[in-house]
Amino acid sequence: MAKAFASAGDMADKKISFTEVGEGLWAFTAEGDPNSGVIIGDDSVMIVEAQATPRLANLVIEKVREVTDKPITHLALTHYHAVRVLGASAYGAREVIMSDTAQAMVAERGQEDWDSEFDRFPRLFQGHESIPGLTWPTTTFSDRMSVYLGSRRVDLMKVGRAHTAGDIVIHVPDQNVMFTGDIVEYHSACYCGDGHYADWPQTLESIRAFDLDAIAPGRGDALVGREKVNAALDNTADFVASTYDAVKRVAVKGGSLQDAMANVRAVCDPKFGDYAIYEHCLPFNVARAYDEARGIDTPRIWTAERDKEMWAALQG
Repeated sequence: MAKAFASAGDMADKKISFTEVGEGLWAFTAEGDPNSGVIIGDDSVMIVEAQATPRLANLVIEKVREVTDKPITHLALTHYHAVRVLGASAYGAREVIMSDTAQAMVAERGQEDWDSEFDRFPRLFQGHESIPGLTWPTTTFSDRMSVYLGSRRVDLMKVGRAHTAGDIVIHVPDQNVMFTGDIVEYHSACYCGDGHYADWPQTLESIRAFDLDAIAPGRGDALVGREKVNAALDNTADFVASTYDAVKRVAVKGGSLQDAMANVRAVCDPKFGDYAIYEHCLPFNVARAYDEARGIDTPRIWTAERDKEMWAALQG
């Protein structure tokens, strides 16, 4: 079973970077670990993505305090995954914002996701004892909303299904910078185990239409400049399409999950094999692509038992 969790053996600390992506806008990154974003307004701060635990959230707060002493009043969560949301309590934000779809996914599968990710990423969940429970929003929206941090407007919106059904992006129009969550990655594998492959490319094109000056992606380095932004959008689209197309070619012919994995390896290993968390994501990505190719629109909930069943199927 250990092979199903390639990240289980990754216990080395990652080097943290804190990069300014626009005036008063920062990206907290750590060599392929989940990123967070910082938006500094006139009198307060919004954090984008909470991290997996209060322990990791405090590393973000330490970096914030290097550049501002303004209070953290808002926390925006791009989706429901445990590694993104369970550190929320550390910030003490008066508003915790998710899409209404993400809130529904916390209710439907939040505990199962926490349980499964705890096994998959033991390093990220060091200090898990301080997590008070599932993270619930104080504020939700169905399509888009704006938050004003003094005169600075921050737009939160759905642009389409991708990494999950409840994904949102956060756009700061005065700098034309976007925090995309895991819709966009940079030199890091996309985790597609709860994703929507067929929708993802169009969602990326909706982001491209903003003609952004910078992106803080879900994982990987901050992307400053339109050339880097567009290259990351292209690369993410290639990763998603290459994985799905390789699986679909097998699934439509009645091939097995094991056959689908072999085809994905043949197509994707040469292009993406050196990406962060590639081996970790691979079995979950293949399993979800196999389901979607066979007409299962809503991703099945991951549990410890389902993980075992998937690994058995991949072993033939």
